[in-house]
Amino acid sequence: MADPTTTATTPTELRTDRLVLRQWRPEDRAPFAALNDDPAVMEHFPEHLTRAASDAMADRIEAALTQHGWGLWATEVAETGEFIGFVGLSIPRFEEHFTPCVEIGWRLARSSWGRGYAPEGARAALAHAFGPLGLREVVAMTIPANDRSQSVMRKIGMARDESADFDHPLIPEGDPTRRHVLYRISRDQWLAQQPGATQK
Repeated sequence: MADPTTTATTPTELRTDRLVLRQWRPEDRAPFAALNDDPAVMEHFPEHLTRAASDAMADRIEAALTQHGWGLWATEVAETGEFIGFVGLSIPRFEEHFTPCVEIGWRLARSSWGRGYAPEGARAALAHAFGPLGLREVVAMTIPANDRSQSVMRKIGMARDESADFDHPLIPEGDPTRRHVLYRISRDQWLAQQPGATQK
């Protein structure tokens, strides 16, 4: 298996029919801060992010992209160039029974919801994970009440591991968003779902 932490000099850029998943730019910071302060976008997170916290998150994302060549790509609509958030892959910053692992995730502006952008971008990220990166498995996580995100996970072929529910160690005890569900997909499962795949 390829080492997903290998240092890369040039971040990968992914393209789909409608999206560009790319390196971050300074002009992405303001719209990113706006979506991180949107009550609808942040409904299932512990808190909204201040501009400083949003910029710090963007700093971490950019550093990971530079280090690995992949990560949580800034995502724009190809036709208009509009920045709508991020889609991509990350290495969780905590230890749990399923770590170390690579997680797939997305966070998109409310104005872009309902257009299928999250699953479209996520499918491209999965193809990169199981193709060039050579990963054996990718996971996703969210709180039980986040039906919208879980729907995206199912659309891209992931399945919930009901035995793997956990309390997120970076979220304080007593916080209603601490409990998380875990979804998984293996490379073999992903390959079996691709067009033209033959069932054994």
